[in-house]
Amino acid sequence: MKFVRRIFRFLLKVLLWFFALSIGLVIIYRFVPVPITPLMVIRLVEQAADEDRKIKLKKDWVSMEEISKNAPQAVYASEDQKFLEHSGFDFEAMKKAWEGNQQGKNIKGASTITQQTVKNVFLWQGRNYLRKGLEAYFTVLVELIWSKERIMEVYLNVIEMGDGIYGIEAASQEFYKKPAANLSRAEAAMIAAVLPNPIRWSPTRPTNYNRQRQAWIMKQMNNLSPLEWGN
Repeated sequence: MKFVRRIFRFLLKVLLWFFALSIGLVIIYRFVPVPITPLMVIRLVEQAADEDRKIKLKKDWVSMEEISKNAPQAVYASEDQKFLEHSGFDFEAMKKAWEGNQQGKNIKGASTITQQTVKNVFLWQGRNYLRKGLEAYFTVLVELIWSKERIMEVYLNVIEMGDGIYGIEAASQEFYKKPAANLSRAEAAMIAAVLPNPIRWSPTRPTNYNRQRQAWIMKQMNNLSPLEWGN
């Protein structure tokens, strides 16, 4: 029984430390730029292990005031049109994805911008139950502690947008030789169009599919109301 009690106390301490550290980190990142993410570290290791690839890490944190309004509007239109309405989870999209996958249609998941932000900032890539559980936990925390504007700001600054390129400012400089503040609607839509696979696709070398996706995103941008932050 003593052994069982020791194990229980140990697990309880681990759990308490996890809650304290995770909540503390979410609070800190509510105000402080995210310095590096697990995905950035993983990509650096992959680059170092591949002789044919250069070690590359380009990122430059910018505030929402330094980002063209076209950029958040483009990812809002392409990635999560219920972003301002939901509390981190789009249950209707999740249900449709599950039903489609059950029918063998291989429909991709229905991750919201909040979930994608959480996955990039706090977690690793993968589909196991542990990671999905942690993703749900951090999604609830982030929605409770951060504003929608902050979620979008972090998302636009940490998301992978090319091989070794992270965030809208680095992507804008790399692909269009201009600051993110000056991105046009078409440029922002093209960056959003390649987000599903930024390693394979490039805004400066778009495929026909990318161009079709860009046109669809621009149409959605026109149909959706401009993002307004009700912090």
